[in-house]
Amino acid sequence: MGRMEELVALLNKYAKEYYELDDPTVSDAEYDALYDELVMLENFSGIVLPDSPTKRVGGKTNTGFKQVTHKERLYSLDKSKTVEGVEEWLCKINKSADALVPVTLEYKYDGLTLNISYEDGVLVRACTRGDGVVGEDVTEQVKTIKNVPWKIPFKGEIDVQGEGLMPLSSLEKYNETAKVPLKNARNGVAGAIRNLDVEETKRRGLSFFAYNVGYHSGIKFSYQHEVHSFLKEQGFNVGEYFELVEDYDLVPKLLAEAETRRPTLDYLIDGMVFKADSFALREMLGSTEKFPRWALAYKFKAEEVSTEVKGVLWQVSRTGKLNPLALLDPVDIGGVTVSRATLSNMSEIKRKGIRIGDRVFVRRSGDVIPEIMGVASRGEDAHEVEKPTICPVCGSPVIEKGYFLYCSNEENCAPRIISQLEHFCAKDGMDIDGLSEKTIEQFYNEFGLRRADELYKLKKGDLLSLEGFKEKKAENIIGSIEKSKTTTLARFLTALGVPGVGKKAAKLLEQTFVTLDRVMNATAEELISIEDFGLITASQIVDFFRSEENRALIEGLLAQGITFLEEEKTEGVFSGKTVVITGVLERYKRSAAQEEVKKRGGNVADSVSKNVNLVIVGSDAGSKLEKAKKLGIEIIDEAGFLRMLEE
Repeated sequence: MGRMEELVALLNKYAKEYYELDDPTVSDAEYDALYDELVMLENFSGIVLPDSPTKRVGGKTNTGFKQVTHKERLYSLDKSKTVEGVEEWLCKINKSADALVPVTLEYKYDGLTLNISYEDGVLVRACTRGDGVVGEDVTEQVKTIKNVPWKIPFKGEIDVQGEGLMPLSSLEKYNETAKVPLKNARNGVAGAIRNLDVEETKRRGLSFFAYNVGYHSGIKFSYQHEVHSFLKEQGFNVGEYFELVEDYDLVPKLLAEAETRRPTLDYLIDGMVFKADSFALREMLGSTEKFPRWALAYKFKAEEVSTEVKGVLWQVSRTGKLNPLALLDPVDIGGVTVSRATLSNMSEIKRKGIRIGDRVFVRRSGDVIPEIMGVASRGEDAHEVEKPTICPVCGSPVIEKGYFLYCSNEENCAPRIISQLEHFCAKDGMDIDGLSEKTIEQFYNEFGLRRADELYKLKKGDLLSLEGFKEKKAENIIGSIEKSKTTTLARFLTALGVPGVGKKAAKLLEQTFVTLDRVMNATAEELISIEDFGLITASQIVDFFRSEENRALIEGLLAQGITFLEEEKTEGVFSGKTVVITGVLERYKRSAAQEEVKKRGGNVADSVSKNVNLVIVGSDAGSKLEKAKKLGIEIIDEAGFLRMLEE
């Protein structure tokens, strides 16, 4: 009984923080682990304490809001963390069926459940789920969500259920100016909806995803896929994923694909939801005290946990910037042991209030470096992170530029040089296979390698003199270095590490200016005319190519035989023209239309600038068309494009 009482007290404390205070101190994964332990003990002993959270659907309502009794109870969902558990549930719902029962599959959104009521086509009320029976009236807050319709075509009485979410892009934008940054998007939406200040709700840029119909009159549904279509017809955002699954063999594949897609989404999902499609079957299966038997949530591996900050390590990047890295008490996130997390700068550390000794929320999504989202709880002996005054590697004085700290030793700080060389050799740059950070460090120490052009002077015999290098390895690296001499202008620009120029920007520079010489002599005005290039990026590019040191490096590389691939151009109607295609064409996909331009001698660009000669416009053309008009560039429609092709 002692452990059960301890778990009940802990879980009720955490639930209060989450549901009532909107200030959680543990992650969902940690709460779930304790909850599962309590369920196991209750099942084993047959005892359920009176205040056990296993008897509750959601949280208590906030006394600051008017209480609303739902017309129909809103259930939470039973869950499984394994595919085997899903398969067991599918067997259960098929027990008395003659053929396999179709089930629907949707994202399990990680936000705040909302129940929105419409009468005679008009939104009359919106409320939270609360404990499933009684929720809070948050009508005015929900009306600030732009994709919640105030009017719908259906004139009967209906409750639409769904999830209020804070898009990750909205969270990022909000936290840029917030005095106290939000810990995560889920906490962001809960605090927004359950906030008496409607203006604060509006500032958070929420979104709503509809997935179910509760109470309704004046319409009858027989299947969940009918509900999905109905919601879509009424103008609700139903999300981008909905599957009717009739072949159960596909289930493991569908779940794996969804988990892979998860990091690419602009909103949080923490699993997938299965529902029996047939309402008649649902009636037959019924519900437990807490869950409907006809639905199941499959939970993904956790992306966020809480752990303690043990210290902060400062690393030197290729630009000389000192980057703080949090050293964490090792913790498992989604099957990966995490002991470090990124911190942007001292300003972010102060804004988030992170101290050494604090317990913090750490999030890892896909292959992204773990990030500290916010402080979960203060450590008793926690102390502030100190700003370094000297470079942690070479001991040179640190200088401040805006929010960032830099090593003042531009010539000889080892990590900076090694990082620059590693960036030069990376896949998006010169793509020199086999040159890892460790190998480059060997070259730095043994050969005194300092500049990228010196890589091309290395011989096979040099490499064989190094520890760990044998004939085959040395041959492969020298071969890869030699192969990299033939590259594209975009790869070369990426490899140089021009400030503000990544893979996409380098491609735009290549499309706009075509030759290295024109890029190096481009003016800030010319650069700003490229879409997505601002004044800061333009100034950084101009300054980079004005630098005598950088020009010497480029001359050194060209002297070693670096050459740029050029697409074979045929003569044709587009010869000498740089063309942008925008909008939707009826006859061609955009990629196919671009190929037609290239076949006829033209260059293709993705953005409109002064260097573009022609813009081809389809339907729904937007800002590129307006920019072309402003710059006085020739514009033709699809019919004109087709006539040019016929020439």
